[in-house]
Amino acid sequence: MTFAIAARCPDSGKFGVAISTRPLAVGSRCPFLRPNLGAVVTMAFTDPRLGPFGLRLLGLGYSAPRVLDEIAASDPNIEYRQIAVIDRDGNAVARTGKRNRDWSGHFCADGMVAMGNALVSERTASAMAESFRKTKGDELEARLMTALEAGRDAGGQHGGQHSAALVVYRLQEYPLVDLRVDEHDEPIGELRRIFDLYRPQIEYYETRPWQPEVIGSEDDWATRQKAMSRP
Repeated sequence: MTFAIAARCPDSGKFGVAISTRPLAVGSRCPFLRPNLGAVVTMAFTDPRLGPFGLRLLGLGYSAPRVLDEIAASDPNIEYRQIAVIDRDGNAVARTGKRNRDWSGHFCADGMVAMGNALVSERTASAMAESFRKTKGDELEARLMTALEAGRDAGGQHGGQHSAALVVYRLQEYPLVDLRVDEHDEPIGELRRIFDLYRPQIEYYETRPWQPEVIGSEDDWATRQKAMSRP
C-alpha cells in the first residue's frame, strides 16, 4: 500500500525519491540512495536488506537491469515485493511482484520510475509520471514533491496515507534533502509544508560542512540572501 517516484537528474547528477504509504515511517525502510551511484526503492512487503544489496551491486558496476535481476534471483519472496532501480547512467527499471494487491504496477522512463501497489487505480502512478515530465527544468526535489502530490490527488492508495518522505542526494555523502513525516493524517500535505520551509535553506545546509568560515550561522546566511535579493 505504497506509491513512490524515483528519479535521476542528468543535469545536476541528483538522485531522489518521494514516497508515501499507509504504515508508519516509510522513509526509514524503503528508499535507498548513494550519490554518484544510484537509487533503489523496495516496497510492498518490504525487505530493507534489498536496498543496501542493490547499492552494493551498483557500486560494483552493475547496470540497473542487472541489479534488478540479481535482486529477483536472490529473494525467494520476490513476488511479494515491488522494486525500482536507477543507475548513474539513468537506466531506470522496476519489478512488480505477482502477489501485490491491485492496482499495482509501474511506469518507467529515462531516469524515472513511478510505481505503487494497492492503489485506487493506475492513475496514481501515471499521474506522478505525467507530473514529473511536465515539470522538467525545475529542481529535482521540487519535481518529486509535486509528483507525489499528483499521485495523492489522483486517488492515492486504498485506506489513505499516514507517512511520507522525500530524499535527494547530489554530490556529497550526506543528503541534500532528507525530510520525513512518520505519522500524520495528511502526510503529503505536511511534507509539503516542511519542504517549503526547508527549501530556502538547502544551499546553506549543503555548504556549511565544508565552508563554515564562509557561510557563517544560519541567521547570517539568511540575512545575506535577503540583501542579495533586494532590487
